[in-house]
Amino acid sequence: MEIIKSFLCFISLSAIFLFTSMAEANKAHHHEFIIQATKVKRLCETHNSITVNGMFPGPQLVVNNGDTLVVTVINRARYNITIHWHGVRQMRTGWADGPEFVTQCPIRPGSSYTYRFTIQGQEGTLWWHAHSSWLRATVYGSLLVLPPAGSSYPFPNPHRNVPLLLGEWWDANPVDVLRESIRTGAAPNNSDAYTINGQPGDLYKCSSQDTTIVPINVGETILLRVINSALNQPLFFTVANHKLTVVGADASYLKPFTTNVIVLGPGQTTDVLITGDQPPNRYYMAARAYQSAQNAPFDNTTTTAILQYKSAPCCGIGGNNKGISVKPIMPLLPAYNDTNTVTRFSQSFRSLKRAEVPTEIDENLFVTIGLGLNNCPKNFRSRRCQGLNGTRFTASMNNVSFALPSNYSLLQAHHHKIPGVFTTDFPAKPPVIFDYTGSNISRSLYQPVRGTKLYKLKYGSRVQVVLQDTGIVTPENHPIHLHGYDFYIVAEGFGNFNPKKDTAKFNLEDPPLRNTVGVPVNGWAVIRFVADNPGVWIMHCHLDVHISWGLAMAFLVEDGKGLLERMEEPPADLPVC
Repeated sequence: MEIIKSFLCFISLSAIFLFTSMAEANKAHHHEFIIQATKVKRLCETHNSITVNGMFPGPQLVVNNGDTLVVTVINRARYNITIHWHGVRQMRTGWADGPEFVTQCPIRPGSSYTYRFTIQGQEGTLWWHAHSSWLRATVYGSLLVLPPAGSSYPFPNPHRNVPLLLGEWWDANPVDVLRESIRTGAAPNNSDAYTINGQPGDLYKCSSQDTTIVPINVGETILLRVINSALNQPLFFTVANHKLTVVGADASYLKPFTTNVIVLGPGQTTDVLITGDQPPNRYYMAARAYQSAQNAPFDNTTTTAILQYKSAPCCGIGGNNKGISVKPIMPLLPAYNDTNTVTRFSQSFRSLKRAEVPTEIDENLFVTIGLGLNNCPKNFRSRRCQGLNGTRFTASMNNVSFALPSNYSLLQAHHHKIPGVFTTDFPAKPPVIFDYTGSNISRSLYQPVRGTKLYKLKYGSRVQVVLQDTGIVTPENHPIHLHGYDFYIVAEGFGNFNPKKDTAKFNLEDPPLRNTVGVPVNGWAVIRFVADNPGVWIMHCHLDVHISWGLAMAFLVEDGKGLLERMEEPPADLPVC
């Protein structure tokens, strides 16, 4: 009897210890985001910018794999807002995903909403940003997902983590820039600067005193977590005289490879190790545009930060020569249109371990992506049709220009079975087959149909999507982001996708796992995933100018059979329209 009592006592103590260990290992992190107007001075001018907690960029969030985030967003600004947790899988918690009128109605001025979700099975760099209008120009921040407590990186432990948020700055109100573009039908004004952690850097007016500085010791290795949070521009990033070892992207580990330059489309993240192995000095970290659309105007400026050795003989930081400023060494950057460098970089990506890529496919989609031109409506004056040749710019997937609802979110309409909000007839292939990347595309293909069309997927279905760029208006590299999922990029190439010859190029062993794919200019990319997360998930171009023109669609993933294959019920404080 005593033995049984002792055994039961041991079991109880073990259970308590296990429960306590799990509670310690999987923490809940509580945060409050106050959305407010804040005076921000850049390029000699002060603007009332929308920020989180008065910070630009916003607060850095740090969690471990397996932790839960609880973030209460209180809107004290004059605009509607939502927050998207970019790259978080949101398993069964689609109500917390954040895109306006897709998974929720916006948080109105004076209202609040609490986002609750767990980050499971992801490690690396993610980020968060506004998903309303163009508010993400200033409402964004990093989300660092560390290994679980007691675990380590699959590479030597860095001395320090340094997030670098690459941003885009307008010397104007970004919301007004978008509104003017919608009113005129023209492309929006380009940004006036790029930024690193909110600062333009030494090459812009009134900026050098606040340039971001990253300190490093000789022999030290730091992990740079680079995030492209710019609205409309893929960016090259490099550090003068230093090699970058890529170890992860979009919160997935990669087989390490070394490069001089990295490329990120808006939405993408890349983790790189950098070692202080150069003579102590000051070295520029620089970013500027990768511009693939020919003859389209763009912001051709360069943003800089400084990698500064603590023992460098300058500036009084670890050195003896106070007051002496040594000009940092400038790196060489690729040409703005250097697609070859972009291709070499993207083709270097391999998952760290053998990937669980679906080999049998249940749903095979071929999706054209690109721009378009709508003829000027008869009741519009010419000033409202300032696109090419008196038209209005538009964009589409498979000739459908995506229209968001305004009375309900798509997820609410699906969950509550509200009719008339959307249809489920998004086409699995383009309505017309043509020479997608040719130079003589019929003008009859320039005007897409407008609609709120979703594509329905059964729970557990194995999905392949071929994303095909088109030359309508202009070919361009499009960063396509899928909410609620990571996907394997099994192949990419140039020209028109040809299943007979291009299928042989598929990497089904170790393709990279990402949430945003840069579809090559005048080319294609093939992604695969398993539809294991029920809900409504938007897939869109992460160039925000293209979202406003309709370059998006959404998947409706049905519930499965068991409780863990069904969406959670909507939270009580979910905003109403």
